[in-house]
Amino acid sequence: MIALTQQPIDFASLTESVRSHQAGAVVLFLGTVREFTGEARTAWLEYEAFPEMAMAALHRLEAEVRGRFSVIEVAMSHRYGKLALGDIAVAVAVSSPHRAQAFEAGRWLIDTLKENVPIWKKEHYADGRTEWLQPEPVKDSRSAAAIPVAWTFLSESSPEIVPDA
Repeated sequence: MIALTQQPIDFASLTESVRSHQAGAVVLFLGTVREFTGEARTAWLEYEAFPEMAMAALHRLEAEVRGRFSVIEVAMSHRYGKLALGDIAVAVAVSSPHRAQAFEAGRWLIDTLKENVPIWKKEHYADGRTEWLQPEPVKDSRSAAAIPVAWTFLSESSPEIVPDA
């Protein structure tokens, strides 16, 4: 199950979609909208995506995680549009014969998704400021950081820059 949606993510269904009699472990990661980013209070988030490219990238990640790790099933769902505090922005679930494999695959999958899938996050702060934020590459060698990625932090006072797709 791979989805890019403007609707709330049904994480129970996503989790059920990876369960299997061959799997001794299921790992679910939920990325949610938090109230604070550093010192700034978040009012809401806006995610933008290039749907065709994002879906193609998610399918490539599914194939890659299956090649790198011993997984039985894989599921990913990412929202776009306006999200409120507490909303689930992204969900990743994997099943594997053993828990260590499931944790490693799940961690790699969410780190790589955040770094490489063309989905962009705009923070809307309680004080009225807005800022485009992109994840910094994870420095943990076990994760996705093998792919060098340069991210730019933009504010509304910066000239309008459209992320490369």
